[in-house]
Amino acid sequence: MNADAEGHSGAVVPAQSPEGSSAADDFVPSALGTREHWDAVYERELRTFQEYGDTGEIWFGEESMNRLIRWMQKHKIPLDASVLDIGTGNGVFLVELVKHGFSNITGIDYSPSAIKLSASILEKEGLSNINLKVEDFLSPSTKLSGFHVCVDKGTYDAISLNPDNAVEKRKQYVMSLSRVLEVKGFFLITSCNWTKAELLDAFSEGFELFEELPTPKFSFGGRSGNTVAALVFQKRETSLDKIS
Repeated sequence: MNADAEGHSGAVVPAQSPEGSSAADDFVPSALGTREHWDAVYERELRTFQEYGDTGEIWFGEESMNRLIRWMQKHKIPLDASVLDIGTGNGVFLVELVKHGFSNITGIDYSPSAIKLSASILEKEGLSNINLKVEDFLSPSTKLSGFHVCVDKGTYDAISLNPDNAVEKRKQYVMSLSRVLEVKGFFLITSCNWTKAELLDAFSEGFELFEELPTPKFSFGGRSGNTVAALVFQKRETSLDKIS
């Protein structure tokens, strides 16, 4: 699969325009937003890894991982802080986190094949202290909670393409994020389908923008834009948090 400037394979179709706006309500429903599609993808990548040792694509490329880790280091996120990778896929980002000293890491994916692939890659790397779970983030288990940092590189994008009421699923995603992330915790999202303004609107309930991360730019027709949006949100304390 051919990757773009960010290293992205094109699995989720970019919708950002040079003006910084996108057809937010005009996404065409796609199999790319279904569990069946990703089960097939990771079953194939698992076979490829077993036969050739190829770990598969790095979602949004290596720079996307480095960008997030640099931010965590810059803001002195404790190395033992609990970190959740939402939609971990092949788990390569988990490996990078460990290499940079982070020790309390969990990767989830709703595809069992993805978790099997992640486990195989971690075993090859000699890493055994990472939590891997088959979890549907839209209906997370009660044990999935209290994280200091949550990371999403493409999962929210894929949910946006789900043929079965994507709008409602995006709302469920925000509610799930609020459940699993601790108050004052950070949510790092990288998206090629949504602009900064749209993400600010989507996560306005219970979250506030902490920082916008620099990403590659492009020019078209005399105007410029970003190939992806990368934002850091911080969870606000709500009335429900105060009651609990």
